[in-house]
Amino acid sequence: MNSGQRKTYVKTGSLLLATLVSMLACAYAPTRVQETAGLARLVAAPHRSAGNVARDAYRHPLEVLGFFGIRDDSTVVEILPGSSGYYLEILAPHLKGKGLYIAANRDAAAPPQYLADHRKLLARLKAEPALYEKVLVTQFNAGLHEIAAAGSADFVLTFRNLHNWIAREELDGALRAFHRALKPGGVLGVVDHRGRNDLPQEAQTKSGYVRQDVAVALIEKAGFRLAGASEVNANPADSKDHPAGVWTLPPSYRLKDKDRAKYAMIGESDRFTLKFVKQ
Repeated sequence: MNSGQRKTYVKTGSLLLATLVSMLACAYAPTRVQETAGLARLVAAPHRSAGNVARDAYRHPLEVLGFFGIRDDSTVVEILPGSSGYYLEILAPHLKGKGLYIAANRDAAAPPQYLADHRKLLARLKAEPALYEKVLVTQFNAGLHEIAAAGSADFVLTFRNLHNWIAREELDGALRAFHRALKPGGVLGVVDHRGRNDLPQEAQTKSGYVRQDVAVALIEKAGFRLAGASEVNANPADSKDHPAGVWTLPPSYRLKDKDRAKYAMIGESDRFTLKFVKQ
């Protein structure tokens, strides 16, 4: 092969590679765009409660679900969605056609107030069949139950629960349940109140905050690998030294009207948003 032929060969190969890359981009890009558009329509849908919509400015549901990689054909388990159903309102309708939304909620051993909340969730699902008739409800109690058939879930999602499990020494059981439910390579999505790095975790647990490095270490120890971290739920205005812990801030306002305007100005807590993959 002479130099002219080599140049022609290289040029042709480069053009073929560029064409292939372009074709792949065209094949996959519309899927992601359509996925985002579908979720965006549901975030803006009229069936969502006013209270949940008011939280969007702090919880960024479209960005969070996009970061985790939710698809409309996914099997998604949400841990303890409760009767407020913040993500239920978005995910259940998004998945009802080709996927499956599983609400892993309370079991019979839960305290009375949580059982009342669970009954409200069941009543809501029954009252709005057009949105929720395909929702599967399972039991969750820190590893005592199978939240989904072993190896069946594409995603397990938990929002602001990690601090409770750490405080109650229930995290190991919870993570074992998540690991069992997920497919190999399945995603565990975690959002929680981010603690201070200059204090040990033990000094922050009762305040509801979790150091990000501690969360990563504990979850990776349970057979997961950190695949990404997003700052979409970061709030630098949160000083993390409030008199009633994280519950001083909205939406809890544990101090009632005391300094309410001050805490409203801060907004909801600083949060980490972490994506793990089952090993």
